[in-house]
Amino acid sequence: MSVTKAIFPVAGLGTRFLPATKAQPKEMLPVVDKPLIQYAVEEAYAAGIREMIFVTGRHKRPIEDHFDMTFELELALDQAGKRDLLDVVRSVKPEDMECIYVRQSQALGLGHAVLCGKRLVGNNPFAVLLADDLMVGTPPVLKQMVEQYAEWQASILAVQEVPADHTRRYGIVAGKAVNERIVDITQMVEKPAPEAAPSRLGVAGRYILTPGVFREIESQPRGVGGEIQLTDGIASLLRREKVFAYRYEGKRYDCGSKEGFLEANVELALAHPTLGPGFRDFLRGLEL
Repeated sequence: MSVTKAIFPVAGLGTRFLPATKAQPKEMLPVVDKPLIQYAVEEAYAAGIREMIFVTGRHKRPIEDHFDMTFELELALDQAGKRDLLDVVRSVKPEDMECIYVRQSQALGLGHAVLCGKRLVGNNPFAVLLADDLMVGTPPVLKQMVEQYAEWQASILAVQEVPADHTRRYGIVAGKAVNERIVDITQMVEKPAPEAAPSRLGVAGRYILTPGVFREIESQPRGVGGEIQLTDGIASLLRREKVFAYRYEGKRYDCGSKEGFLEANVELALAHPTLGPGFRDFLRGLEL
């Protein structure tokens, strides 16, 4: 069975970016010339996914507006003969892509946010993308993972090596290496202290999960921070199904932090085909 649906948990408050996020969703913060959520949706689309499920909260209307048609803007660009810009606006939501919005009424954690998409996912495998994690890879990271799912027909988690003193920030997995990129997970712990971490393989913000995970999330008590943790649900799923960790090819920018957000803006601006050369010259001229 192929992966055609993706869940985007976007109900968070974005408190680390206040006051910028006081009146706009953190997922709409721009990296160079696109909001964070668009990078994640484009990555999912490139992986063959066409049904985008956004788990939203209050004050998230700008996300819906972004992926909606803007008749006045398109008409103005068309009348002005600005075809290039018109194509850019229309490319935000391709015609064969469906956007569905479901409200997370309470901020009860990532596991709960994923559970909000259960009815829409049904009995299908699905992806989960966290827009805070901007992933750059060739091919795109989620496409790599979809290809791995096609081979293994089991849940796949994107992982990366993290410094020992950063284990408190991640779900940490351990298991047996199948090959240089795939690990058969035997243990998973949410945000362990460095001395309690079973490895240094931290889960990044990309998942492909089987629908069996919903049953496990539903039966979980609240975990770290009093929230329903997705990590706990996946750890419980290990008792019934295989779950694999995938060392992806590419780079992750932690845009949930100000430092990672700035790094993404600088590096993606340098890689931009039109902005890059001039921006590079500007940086060279700075007295650092």
